[in-house]
Amino acid sequence: MDGTVVCAANHVPLTPISFLEHAALVYPDRPAIVASAPGSALPRTWRETRARCVRLAAALAELGVVAVFAQNIPAMCELHFGIPMAGAVICALNSRLDAAMASVLVLHSEAKVIFVDYLLLDVAKEALSLVTKAGARPPRVVLIKELLDQSSLHAESNDKTNAQAYDYEYETLIGNGGSSPDFTIRWPADENEPIALNYTSGTTSRPKGVVYTHRGAYLNSIATIIMNEMVGPPPVYLWTVPMFHCNGWCLAWGVAAKGGTHVCLRKVTAGAVFDAIARHGVTHMGGAPTVLSMIVNSTAEERKPLPGGRPPVTVKAGGAPPPPQVLLRMEALGFHVIHGYGMTETYGPATFCAWKPEWDPLPPEQRARIKARQGLHHLGLEVDVKDPATMRSVPADGKTVGEVMLRGNTVMSGYYKDAAATAEALAGGWLRSGDLAVRDGGDGYVRIVDRAKDIVVSGGENVSTVEVEAALSAHPEVAEAAVVGRPDEYWGETPCAFVKLRDGAAGGSVGAEEVIAFCRARLPRYMAPRTVVFVAELPKTATGKVQKVVLRARAKAMGGVISGSKSGQQLRLGQGSETEQRTRSKL
Repeated sequence: MDGTVVCAANHVPLTPISFLEHAALVYPDRPAIVASAPGSALPRTWRETRARCVRLAAALAELGVVAVFAQNIPAMCELHFGIPMAGAVICALNSRLDAAMASVLVLHSEAKVIFVDYLLLDVAKEALSLVTKAGARPPRVVLIKELLDQSSLHAESNDKTNAQAYDYEYETLIGNGGSSPDFTIRWPADENEPIALNYTSGTTSRPKGVVYTHRGAYLNSIATIIMNEMVGPPPVYLWTVPMFHCNGWCLAWGVAAKGGTHVCLRKVTAGAVFDAIARHGVTHMGGAPTVLSMIVNSTAEERKPLPGGRPPVTVKAGGAPPPPQVLLRMEALGFHVIHGYGMTETYGPATFCAWKPEWDPLPPEQRARIKARQGLHHLGLEVDVKDPATMRSVPADGKTVGEVMLRGNTVMSGYYKDAAATAEALAGGWLRSGDLAVRDGGDGYVRIVDRAKDIVVSGGENVSTVEVEAALSAHPEVAEAAVVGRPDEYWGETPCAFVKLRDGAAGGSVGAEEVIAFCRARLPRYMAPRTVVFVAELPKTATGKVQKVVLRARAKAMGGVISGSKSGQQLRLGQGSETEQRTRSKL
């Protein structure tokens, strides 16, 4: 339009670095970072945190990719600002990686420096040895000695032994950065410059490196603040989401935008969660359904009364559809759960089940079923359910299944060094999720029925493992459940349920036939599991997602079900830690 210009006065590249500058100016004396454990160091204010991040950036000064191998410790919060402020890209690695996979990601990322948590040093040393054996130059190591609780104090005794395993020590490096008082923050010249490299979980295939930009990180941080209902006073956020996972769903940056407080937690247990809420006045937290299950299945000794006189603790759930029964029990404990959906490729959260006041009077069970849906997109992108062949939107009838697709400002730039995978994922102008869903009639909310690779096809009928898992979780003795397909000589495959019972439920107190009958009373007969395996724990990724690829291999190793036999049998696997119970009767 005539008379308009784009100039420095009206266009500044978006970057979450600006959140730290704002917090230090507006909330200089407010606690920025604290450790949840008693006896830990005093909180750091936003003024102190900014000063430390600037000194850190001065010490790094444009290194390209900088890897971080750490748990949810205070340094992890600082590194999310200090590394980008140096003009570098943060690559936060899964803290539960073994040495072999860690070495693969270090090689792929081409990191020049790696910050290593003291408690992960042994794994890091082995990984870097593998990097050297591969003929590559390993990154320089900066050791973070910050210990948050008494259980990790023994690490200090190994300091002399590990003295040659690192090049710098974190606090010393920050101190040296202070010798550069004229350091200027490296603000991005283009908001589409990369800020982070995040690797997918690799539960089903080799991890891919997902590239985030300053612009996308800024916008998704704002969207996540809105989704988490962080209104009113600055939030106190408990880190039960791993900060390496989508940069903590972008809240590693977003908490600063509200001048909130990071409460760092090394190990997530029900007792630690309740203790942190009581000790620090936690207002918000997040996590996969496994975190919710941990809370609702906590013992009386682990629980502490939630602080009274203020709104309940808000929990943003994601990673997998939470069973309605778990949502009911969370509500009964006094938590407010917001359910959403996302992917590493969408900077984490992409949709949420926005609540409507007209649903308030509904019975609790119905409210829980409504809340368990994935809902609609946030302000940063669009979501649709499409036929992947025709790219036409499916009708909002609650029945027609399509693939969840997304597009917008908070979709990844692409996969690092993998143009072919990028083109495939973004074909047709939409990010293809691989998740199958329907759109419910009336409100059009998205409801995921399964991953495309997880759907069980039994006798030509599609079985939604999500629906079967929800039915299983409604059983009063079931803590967690996961369903995969098991070969069947007649039906092709049938649902196989891996079930973890609640604490206190003995392995033999609930039988397979009881569980199957329970499901058949709630599902079409063909959807009920034909096999039930009781397990002590379900295999999970570090972000709490069940590794169904592992369960599918175990179901396949059991051999095929002999449909038509009326006999049933029970056998024990391993050292009695698992019990497989099978019923063999016609469907």
